[in-house]
Amino acid sequence: MEEQRQKPGSIIERRTDKWENVSARRRRIRRGGDRSFGVINAILMSVVCITILYPLYYVLVASVTDPVVAASGKLLLYPEGWQLRGYQAILGAQMLWIGYANTIKYTFWGTLISLACTIPAGYALSRRELPGRSILLFLFTFTMFFSGGMIPTFLLVRALGMYNTIYAMIFPTALSVYNLIVCRSFFGNTIENELLDAAKIDGCSDFGCFFRIALPLSSAIVAVMALFYATSIWGQYFNALLYLQDDMKMPLQYVLQLLLRMAPDLKYCAVVLTAFPMLLAYPFFQKYIAKGVYIGAVKG
Repeated sequence: MEEQRQKPGSIIERRTDKWENVSARRRRIRRGGDRSFGVINAILMSVVCITILYPLYYVLVASVTDPVVAASGKLLLYPEGWQLRGYQAILGAQMLWIGYANTIKYTFWGTLISLACTIPAGYALSRRELPGRSILLFLFTFTMFFSGGMIPTFLLVRALGMYNTIYAMIFPTALSVYNLIVCRSFFGNTIENELLDAAKIDGCSDFGCFFRIALPLSSAIVAVMALFYATSIWGQYFNALLYLQDDMKMPLQYVLQLLLRMAPDLKYCAVVLTAFPMLLAYPFFQKYIAKGVYIGAVKG
């Protein structure tokens, strides 16, 4: 009798041991797969990083390398024929500093005006109680696919008296519809209606809700938009050709093009001087970019 009573228990124990062994094997296989994925992922990411970073490193090295060696197309891992004549020639040009001053001015004021247009408009379009919201959004989106064209825009700029002024470098590109849609999505997914309703119950107006509640909670998207607009304005070249006539008002990109026409060997130095300010500012905005991408992406 005792043996018969022990048999069911032994069967259960054997089945339990079997499942434990199976689970242990599965865990070992899963850990092995995770390690393999980690190794493959690290290798792929290393290749991607090298692919992205080496061109930047090459330009920096080529800018202090002998122009004959740099022009040969040789793979450069370190400066060969170290020289700084290119930087001395560019930095000694007075027009460079005038172009830098103009670009900084255009970038500063252009970014402020673009933020003043984009952030409030994105917030307003994210509110469901806005009358005609769908129509307004359609009109904004329509301009992404159909625009007035270069000649009508030029005629409009000249008719408004903005030709050959700082305004011609700021107002025609003051608002990007793509950035507007990003801001609208951010406000719609981040700022809860209940929070705004509670503020209105306490006597807060629509402007108060924006400036006191929505804007302080949106530092991430403001920083991202500031970087997007600043980068775009910093690299403007074609608008200067269209709307500016005075050489003393030309931005940095135009001045560097003139210098390169006179001395093509200075192209790597020109690239470094043009991209360095944006590369220097990017790390300070990186955390806001990541935060702006993920906030509102997952709703609980």
